[in-house]
Amino acid sequence: MLRIYKPCVLLRPYVRYYWVLESRDAFSVLTYPIGCTQMIFHRRQPFAIPELGVVQDRFTISGQVNFPAHVAADADVESVVVVFRPHAIKYFTGVSPEEFYNQEVCGADMESVELDALAARVLSCDSSARSVALVEEWLTGCLARAGWRGYERVGCALERLMSNPSTTVTALADVACLSRRQFERTFRAHVGMPPKEYARVARFQKTLWMLQNGVRNYADVAYASGYSDQSHFIREFKEYSGLTPSQMLKCGGAYSDLFTEPR
Repeated sequence: MLRIYKPCVLLRPYVRYYWVLESRDAFSVLTYPIGCTQMIFHRRQPFAIPELGVVQDRFTISGQVNFPAHVAADADVESVVVVFRPHAIKYFTGVSPEEFYNQEVCGADMESVELDALAARVLSCDSSARSVALVEEWLTGCLARAGWRGYERVGCALERLMSNPSTTVTALADVACLSRRQFERTFRAHVGMPPKEYARVARFQKTLWMLQNGVRNYADVAYASGYSDQSHFIREFKEYSGLTPSQMLKCGGAYSDLFTEPR
């Protein structure tokens, strides 16, 4: 069973949503780059990531990735996950998401007394719903901290990138009112990967959204998403998903996490 929880109004600029997965059956699901970092609490069996040869810790930070990977578990899963806005996690962990790039990081390695205490409470409380409430209470408390410099600048650039994934890095720097070098440094520190690479993830996610909404003309998808041509679109789509668009549609359809507001 998968349940989605929306954050409170105060947290919506920083947290996209929470999801809770409960399962008593073994599973293996192919996942793709979604353009967001996640904070994961495994109240029972952790997830395995075969492509990385790792099993997540009970408290894990899952960083930005640029490759497809399977998420698998044998059975008995109850996991609580926070999906942050692309540039938000730094302000809650105190660590740049560059440190999490293409990695599944043990929360204990963050060496944060506050995070350790939160994990202990979430993992030992009486229900997953209560776990979400505890996480939200902790995140809300973090909003009073100082040091949110740069958040709005990067946010404006991300909005432009979401509306037009082919926007150049120079144009994004102009939106953020920074030099290109300053912008690239600030973007990496907030998002966890360079703007040009993140634009590729956003472009891929937009193609998923178009397929999800019934567009089947691949030339139209390529043009609207900023690819140079249809073959470029299909090649990059396979790089990020492990499948061609046709294969994905046959396997059960496309879904864009980045461009879809979950219910």
